[in-house]
Order: sequence, then C-alpha cells, then structure tokens
Amino acid sequence: MGKGHCDALSPPACDVISEGSDCIKANAKSCGECIQVGEKCGWCTEPALMGRVLPSAVAVGVRNRASCLPSVEHNETVSYAVNVEYVVPPAKFLSCYPNADGAFLKQGEPTSARCDEVDSLKKKGCTAAFIEDPRGNLTINKDTPVTNRKEGEKLDIKDITQIQPQKLTLDLRSGEAQTFTLKFKRAEDYPIDLYYLMDLSYSMKDDLENVKNLGTDLMKEMRKITSDFRIGFGSFVEKTVMPYISTTPAKLLNPCQGDQNCTSPFSYKNVLKLTGDGQKFNTLVGQQQISGNLDSPEGGFDAIMQVAVCGEHIGWRNVTRLLVFSTDAGFHFAGDGKLGGIVLPNDGKCHLENGMYTMSHYYVRTLISLLSIYTVIRRNDYPSIAHLVQKLSDNNIQTIFAVTNDFQAVYKELKNLIPKSAVGTLSANSSNVINLIIDAYNSLSSEVILENSKLPEGVSMTYQSHCKNGKIGEGENGRKCSNISIGDEVSFQVSVKATKCPSRGKSETVKIKPQGFTEEVELVLNFICECDCHAKGQPNSELCNNGNGTFECGACRCNEGRIGRECECSTEEVNSDDLDANCRRDNGTEICSNNGDCICGACECRKRDNPEERYSGKFCECDNFNCDRSNNKLCAGHGRCECRVCVCDANYTGSACDCSLDTTTCLASNKQICNGRGTCECGTCKCTDPKFQGPTCEICPTCPSVCTQHKDCVQCLTFGTGEKKDTCKQECSDFKLIKVSDHDKLPQPVQTLPLVHCKERDANDCWFYFTYSINNNTEKEVHVVEKLAATLHACAELRRAAQLQALKTTVCPTGPDIIPIVAGVVAGIVLIGLALLLIWKLLMIIHDRREFAKFEKEKMNAKWDTVSQSAC
Repeated sequence: MGKGHCDALSPPACDVISEGSDCIKANAKSCGECIQVGEKCGWCTEPALMGRVLPSAVAVGVRNRASCLPSVEHNETVSYAVNVEYVVPPAKFLSCYPNADGAFLKQGEPTSARCDEVDSLKKKGCTAAFIEDPRGNLTINKDTPVTNRKEGEKLDIKDITQIQPQKLTLDLRSGEAQTFTLKFKRAEDYPIDLYYLMDLSYSMKDDLENVKNLGTDLMKEMRKITSDFRIGFGSFVEKTVMPYISTTPAKLLNPCQGDQNCTSPFSYKNVLKLTGDGQKFNTLVGQQQISGNLDSPEGGFDAIMQVAVCGEHIGWRNVTRLLVFSTDAGFHFAGDGKLGGIVLPNDGKCHLENGMYTMSHYYVRTLISLLSIYTVIRRNDYPSIAHLVQKLSDNNIQTIFAVTNDFQAVYKELKNLIPKSAVGTLSANSSNVINLIIDAYNSLSSEVILENSKLPEGVSMTYQSHCKNGKIGEGENGRKCSNISIGDEVSFQVSVKATKCPSRGKSETVKIKPQGFTEEVELVLNFICECDCHAKGQPNSELCNNGNGTFECGACRCNEGRIGRECECSTEEVNSDDLDANCRRDNGTEICSNNGDCICGACECRKRDNPEERYSGKFCECDNFNCDRSNNKLCAGHGRCECRVCVCDANYTGSACDCSLDTTTCLASNKQICNGRGTCECGTCKCTDPKFQGPTCEICPTCPSVCTQHKDCVQCLTFGTGEKKDTCKQECSDFKLIKVSDHDKLPQPVQTLPLVHCKERDANDCWFYFTYSINNNTEKEVHVVEKLAATLHACAELRRAAQLQALKTTVCPTGPDIIPIVAGVVAGIVLIGLALLLIWKLLMIIHDRREFAKFEKEKMNAKWDTVSQSAC
C-alpha cells in the first residue's frame, strides 16, 4: 500500500499486519462460523467499503484520486460545490482507493479475513465498536442453601437439601469454559429405604431362618442412624424353563428332593413393599418357603432389574435407596438365556403382576388368523451388567452384595463395574447380616461421587474436588470426596466447555448428581452459534449488488448462484475471459500473480499454510514474507514486511532493517564516539587510525603500556633512582604522587574510577608496585593507557589531572644461602661416585658369569671328544 493511500485512509488502516492465527486458518465465511472457531476469535463488522467521491470524478472514471474525501457513514447524502447531490454507496470506495479495500480489509483479502483474534483486528484497523466477540454467561436459577439442621429438628424430605445450587443456565461460546461451584453437605437424619433381596434356592435354607427376625432387629439398629427408615423384602430363584429348573410336573410343584416341602420355582417375587413396620417384615418373611433349581448360578439379575425399575411396586421414595442382595451362588447374565431358548434381550421395563415377574414364565397369547391358530411365547433374557449399571444409576440405588466367602472374588469384580456398590462377607447362616449392612452403608454414604448425564456432542465437562483437610482432586479424582461424615461440607468446581455448536442453537439439558442420591443439579445449556448482528441482517440488500444477497455483520452473504464479495457475479460467469482480464497485472499472462483466484473479475488471494504469511494487493502481487532477511530474521526483527519491502522501526534503516542508527554502542569510555579515532556505522565502530582497534577504537597493541610509560618517573620520585633521577622534576611534574605505607593500601578498581595495577623492576633488580588512575569521574575506563599517552605527548593545555600512588618501599631479591649449595654439591659428587661404582660392579658380575659359562661349555666338548676316540 502506497504512502499516499495510507495518508488518505483512517490512521489504523496501514498499521501492523495481523499475525496469523487459528481464526484466520478456519476460513470462516460468516460471523457465526467465526465465533465457533475459538474463544479468541472476533469478527469485524465494520463495512469494508466506505467513502465518498466527487460526482465529477465518478463521471470521468475516477482518474484523480486526490479528489477522495474522508470516509462518512454509508449512504449519507452530501452536497458538493457543484451543487449536485450524490448518494455514495459503499461500493464506490474501491474507485477511490484501488489499492485499499476500505478502512479495514486490504485489497484482495477475502471476507474470511474479517475473522481474527480481537487484538489483531484492532491492529488491522477495525474499530472496537465494530468487533463482534460475544461472551458466554452463567446464571444461577435455583440456589437453595444446603440444609443446616438444628439439633432435634424434624424436617420433611422435601425440605432437606444436600447439594447447591440446583439449577443453572449456561450460555456457551465455543472454546470458552463456564465454571461454577457445587456444594454438597451430608445431611443429618436423612431418610433411608432398604430393600432386602434374598436367594431362596435350597442352599439358603438356614439363612432364611435367620432373616425371619431381621425386620425388627435391623429397624432397631438403623434407627440409630435415621429416624425415618423403611424396609422391604423380595426373593428370587431362577427362570422357570429348562435347563435352569426341572419342568416335570412333580418338580414344578416341589423341586426339592425326598420329603422336603418346597415351594414351586419362580424367577422373582416382591414379597413386601417398603414399610416402616418391622414386625410386618418378620411376619411375611416367616411365611416364605425355600424353592430349588438345577444349575448353580441363580437368576438374581432379573430380580435386581425389577427392583430398580418397578419403583411404584417397591415403594421407593426420593431418599437414600439401599438394595441388599443376599446369595451363596453366582449369577446368570445376558446371553445365558439362549440355553433355554430365550433370545429376546431384556427390555429394562417393569413386568410385575401380583408381585411376580412374568417375563420368565410362558406368557401365552392365542392369535387367530385366517389360516391357523397359533400362540406367542414371550420371555426376556437376563440383563447385561452394563444394563443393570444404567438402571441402578438412573434410579439412584446403592447395592450391597451380601455373599458367602466362596463367591467373594466374583462379586468384588462385579462391584468394580457397578458404581456406588459394596461387597460384604455373609456367614454360612446369615447371622451377621445386620452388621454387614451397617458397615456397608457407612462405607457407601461416606463417599460422594458426582456423575453427569450424557453430554451433547462437542461439549466437555471437568471436575475439581475440594474435600476435607484441603485435599484437592483432579481428573477422575476430581469427581469424588471420601471419608465424609454427617454434617461435613465439600465442594466441586465444575467447568463446562463447548467446542462447537452441537444443535445449531437448540438448548440442551444436562444433569449432575451424586451417585446413590436422588438430588441433582440441572444445567440448561444454550449455545452461542450466531452473532448479535446476525439478527439485524438486511435480506436482498442493495449493498449486495442490487439485492443479490443479505447484508449482515458488515459483509454480504450471497444468495444461491451468486458469488463475490458483493455478490456481484453469477457462478456461470466465473471463468469468462473478460473477467480474467481484470485479474492480470499490466496485460501480463499470470492471473492474480499466480497467488490467487480470479473471482468475478477481482483477485481473491490464496492463503498460505503458515497463517502469519499473507498475499495482498489488487493482483495479489504483494506479500509479507519475501523481504530481505538478516540473521535469518525477516527485516532483522526490526521492522515489518509490506509488499516485499521492509518498513523499519525507529532507529533502524537498510533494506533488511539491520542497520542501527543508535550510536550508544559506539561510545568509548571517555564518552566520545569511537574514542575520537573512528566513525560509527550501523552501531559498529570503523576505526580510522590504523594503530587503534576494538569495539570502540580504544585498543592500541603497539602503544607503550601505562606502567612502562610511568615507570621511570615513579622510580625517581619515590626512590630517587632510575634513568630520570637527574631530570625528575622537569619530566615528571604532570601528576601527583601519593605515598602509601604498604601494598594493601593501594586503591582497588571501582566502576567510577579506571585503575591499573603496575609491577616493575628497578636497576637493582628489585620489584616496586604502583597504581595508575584518571580522576575524571567517568564510567570505568578499561584502556586508560592510550588516554594517558595522549596527554603525555600533547601540549600542556590537553593535560588532564592524574593521580599516581606508589609504595614507598621496594621488594628486593635476597642473596643466596651458601651452606645448602655446598652441601648439595658434595652430596651430588658422592652419590654420583657410588652410582658409578655400583655400575662397574654390575658390569664385572655380568662379565664373570659369561666367562664361566664359556668355560663350562668348552669342558663338555672335551669329554665328548674322548668318548669318540675310544669307540674307534
């Protein structure tokens, strides 16, 4: 964009190019699509084409762009000096600024460029008042405090509240979480309903005798926990079909062996509805008889399902619901019914008639058709474990499995699959059943686990628990708190986030509840799928090419068959040669510089994989990533790339903005630029004096050091010796000498006082020490030598005040110690003599051994010759 155009536009129009973001990459075509990309995305509704043009300029094809005036509200009627009124539609702005798409969009940028992060939109020139960035909201609709019961106070069930708040409405913006806090307080004296479901197969005969008095005994114990306790009873055996039971007529009447009197087999029987009369429980249970079946696993799952779903028959209230399941055997589950010819899955519905479960019996219905008479037999299979889990959870039932020791492992595995359940070891005759129930209830009620109903697609929910003793839980542990006593209060922080609009604005309801409790929290979820400006859209607007689209949120949404930013083109004309000619620069052959597509005679620039890189311009001839680089950084990181040219920040210049105009880095310790011996170019000194070098031209390797330069003067003034002792006053009068008593009193270097320590020899080969500093109160001088040398060789008017401090004493080497030297020499001679003697002795031994060996050899040869002669 040229500078002249920027001057004519509103000031923000030529500001920093927006950095890429997920908002841009989403290629949103409307405000609604934009705000669903993420919580940081906003949509600029500012009309992209606003301005006004002199009528005469319009008549001549707008050749004189200088006639453009500042922008006004669109369709504003204005009067000009030629006394002609002209209503300027926004589309005329292009004729005024052919290289700028109005006050916001750049030429060639698509409508999707309106969608970006809010800060980026502001940088690109969009006024804050025109940015659509709706925020989510949270409203608490019902907030009854948790119950704080006074001592001895009796409350109705409906007046007891354990969880707060009870209803909320959440307006969810995509990507933005709404967070709220739930309080839970375990109420005192909370009512309890307990249903005892017992296996009445023959092996449980002795257990039944102990359970017959359970009603009054259990009622007595549970009254210690709650004053409102009810108890019910049900029993089960097995499905009444082969091979689970014997279907012979005699066995259907009495399935037990010998003279045992047993009742007919049945699947499930609801013996006693929940009641507060413990004696009635004892009476009815006392009337029950044992039955029998063939296989070991029992049909208890059918019974559990009916207890869960037949609330009216069982008598469940909206209180704590406990189901005690007592057995000494395993269980059948879904699929096992095929052994009995049962293929229909369990429907999870209530099928009780007169307290009996009917869907395991032969349910015969006679149907008469034109051809024949036939019967329909309807039976349900056993429920699956997952089906049971769902129904128990839906009905807030906490299950206690009271089983014998032989089946503990099986039911513990089952417990892990059923939330809010417990397993207790039942004695051989069920004598410990009361303690088992009390312990299991205390264990279940001391733990709170939150669960929620199915979430809509695209919605997630996270929990954070704040339990007793300040313990905080995250993830799955964020749903629960343990070891909660009566009267304890805990809290949960719940966050709900939507990643998209799952139902196009339709409200959804989600419920949160503690497992095993009837109270729940209702969440009404509303989804922000459209911007506020959507409702103010103008269908068939004149701003969209004479009614070919709806003008909403600052842009045109074209009708079917129309395209273009202003819906100015029909889809049938997209590829015409006449339109393509308008997309070629300077009669070239490349359409949109090969960086875009020609849409309705106008270039729409392509997007890059990197959202920070963009093409722009009328012919997409500009970009913001092909500028010169320095140190592998675009525009050296000190400017921005506009239409392949670096626009440098202040204090930087050069094609890559890599030349700094700041001279601070060139200042020498004497505050002179490059020590007065060079020039500062791009923040670096170029030394003009060949003797000097370094970052600030202060290093002079060939110049004498300050210590050597002042050695003779310090020597003559302090000790009256040296080469200048006769001319000391004449040649050494340009500094002040301060004598100190010892080496420790020499000044040390400080930041504000440049200092050099010196150590030199005099004519007597003795060391003497002194320091050299320049007292000018400047910054620390690293190379004071050059500066001092300059003053020593310069005229008197250039001399600067200097202080030299030296030690009054010298350190001379001591004379040699004669005795150790003589002793060392004598010892050396003796040792060398001994060494030579030993070497001679060693050589003689070696020589003698060799001669002896030679002699022995010759002797042996002589004996051999004698033997040879005698043989002859």
